[in-house]
Amino acid sequence: MLNLFKSKKKKFRAQCELSKTPLEKESAYMVTTAQIISSKKFWDNVMTEPDTMTYTTAYFKSGDEVAANMRQMIFNKYGAQDKPWIVADSQMHLFDVDQGKAKSLADEWFDKEGQYAPEESKTSLANLGENAVEELRVYAVKEAGRKMVQL
Repeated sequence: MLNLFKSKKKKFRAQCELSKTPLEKESAYMVTTAQIISSKKFWDNVMTEPDTMTYTTAYFKSGDEVAANMRQMIFNKYGAQDKPWIVADSQMHLFDVDQGKAKSLADEWFDKEGQYAPEESKTSLANLGENAVEELRVYAVKEAGRKMVQL
C-alpha cells in the first residue's frame, strides 16, 4: 500500500565554512582550527578580501586602532573555537595539510551527515601550544596582507 503521508528524508546539505559555497561530498575536505590559523597564506588571503582590505589598508597606512581591533576580531572568528572545518577543494591551496587525510575525514563527516568530529579536531589548539597560537595571532593581526598595501 502506498503511504502518502510518509515524509521524505531531506538530502543532507553542506557548505564551505570559509567561502559559504554549497558543497558536495566529492569536493569537501576537513581541516582543524590549528591548521587554519597556522596558514600564513590563509591569513594573507583573508586580510586582503574586498570586505577586509579597508581595515588592512587603514592598519598599515596609519596604524588605525579600529582597524587593528577589527583584524583581531577576524582572527578570533577563526581561532577562538577548536572544531573541525569543512572546506571546499578550491580553498585547500591555502593549507599545508595531508589532503588525503583531510578528504577521508570529510567523507566520514558527510556519511554521518555532519555529526562527526574527530578527537584531534577538538584539541588542535592545545596541541599547537599557547606560544604558537600567540605567534600566529600576531602574524594575522600585525602582518597579514602587508605586501598588498601600497605604503
